[in-house]
Amino acid sequence: MNPAQHISWHDAVSDPQTIFDQLKEKISSRTAIVGVVGLGYVGLPFAVQSALAGFDTVGLDLARDKVISINEGHSYIGDVSDTQLQEAITEHGLFATDHFAALADCDVVVVAVPTPLTKNLTPDLGAIEAATQEIALHLRPGQLISLESTTFPGTTEEVMKPILESSGLTAEQDFFLAHSPERVDPGNHQFNTKNTNKVVGGIGPNSSELASLFYSSTVDHTVTVSSAKAAELVKVFENTFRSVNVALVNELAQLCDRMNINVWEVLDAAFTKPFGIMPFYPGPGVGGHCIPLDPHYLEFKAREFNFQTRFVALAGEINRSMPRFVVEKAIRIVDQSGVALSRSRILVLGVAYKSNIDDARESPAIEVIRGLVERGAEVFYHDPYVRSINEHGVLMLSSDLSPELLGSCDLVIGTTAHACTDVAWVVDNSREFLDTRHMTKSIGTRPNVHLL
Repeated sequence: MNPAQHISWHDAVSDPQTIFDQLKEKISSRTAIVGVVGLGYVGLPFAVQSALAGFDTVGLDLARDKVISINEGHSYIGDVSDTQLQEAITEHGLFATDHFAALADCDVVVVAVPTPLTKNLTPDLGAIEAATQEIALHLRPGQLISLESTTFPGTTEEVMKPILESSGLTAEQDFFLAHSPERVDPGNHQFNTKNTNKVVGGIGPNSSELASLFYSSTVDHTVTVSSAKAAELVKVFENTFRSVNVALVNELAQLCDRMNINVWEVLDAAFTKPFGIMPFYPGPGVGGHCIPLDPHYLEFKAREFNFQTRFVALAGEINRSMPRFVVEKAIRIVDQSGVALSRSRILVLGVAYKSNIDDARESPAIEVIRGLVERGAEVFYHDPYVRSINEHGVLMLSSDLSPELLGSCDLVIGTTAHACTDVAWVVDNSREFLDTRHMTKSIGTRPNVHLL
C-alpha cells in the first residue's frame, strides 16, 4: 500500500450521508484504512491480523529499528512469524512508519502503547497521553479511535476524549472513541489475536456500534459491553483475578515450607475435585506485562471513590514477596551444604517470566538474581530465549549450559520451565537444585532436589 495513493476523507466522493454512516460503510466494505499506534507485543500482532482480515493497515512506532524491521519483513515478536508478516506486507499492504502524519489518512486508529507503573505503583499514562496528543493533531471527521492499552476505568473517556476534543471536533458526532482491551498471551499456541474473544465498549452508542463492527470484521468473536469504562474494568478484573489466586497459592507455598509439607502434592490432589476449584500454581513471583501491573490500576482508581481494594493490595504484597522467599530458601540450602553465601556460585535457570518465550519484563527471576548478588553470591544465568538482560539494575549475559558450569555451582535455581530444558540432565549434573516451578515432577524424587 502506497501512502500517496490513500484517498483522504476530504477527497472522497459520497452521497449526502452522515459521518457515522460513511464510516460504517467503509468498515463494512473493508475499505477503511487502519492505523495501529505502538508495534509491540500487542500492536504488531493486531496490525498483522488487521491486514490479513482485508484492511489496508499502517503500523506506527517511534522506534525506527522496529519500523525498518517490519518493512523488511522481519518480526521481532515471537507470536508473529516472518512468514505471516511478509504475507501481510506483500499480499495485504501492511507497512510501518514513524510519522504520525500517516494517521490523517486512517479511518480507524488503534492505540496499543505501554502503560507501566511508577516507582510508587501508580499508573503512568504518559505514553497514552502522548499518542493521543499526536492523534489530535491529525484528527478529522469520520475516524474511530480505539484504545487497547490496559488501564483503569475512565481513561478512554476522561483522559483521551478531552485531548481529542481539543482539536475542535466532538466525540460521538465528528469522531468516535472506544476501548477494547488487549488479551495477548505471549507464547500461547492455542489462542491468538484472531480467535480470542474481543471485548468492546464505546463512550456512546455510535462509538460502540462502529467499534463492534470493526472488531467483528477483524477477529472471530466480539463481546460488546455498555461502555468504555466497563471494557476497561473487564481487563483489570481479569488480571486481578489471576493475581489474587496466584497470591493464594504462593502464600500456601510459604506456609507449606514451614510445615514441611509438599505444596505441589497438596495442590495436585486439590485440583482433582471436578467442581468449585480451578488450578493455580505457585512460583518465584509473577512477571510480564499484566499480573504485576494491572491490579494496581484498579487499586489506584478505587481511591478516587474512597474505596480500598484490600484483596488487590494484599495479593500484590504476597506476590512481590516471593523472590525474597526464594532467596531465603536458597541461602538455607547453601548453608546446609557448608558453603557461605558470600563464597557461593549460583546458577539461575531461566529469566523469561514464563516458559517458552523471550519476554523477561518484570520477571521474578531478575529479582531473585538481584537478591542473591546483594547478599554476595556470584550469580550466573542461562536462558536459551533471553541472551541478555538489562532490567532493574541487573546487567548480565546468558551463560552456556554445560556440565562444567553446573558442577561448579553450589546451587541451581529453576525459575523458568522452558520445554527445551533437559531437567533430568541438569539435576544429574548439579550439586543442589531448587525447583520453584515443579519442573522436576516428571523425573521423580531426587536427593539433591528441593521443592519450593
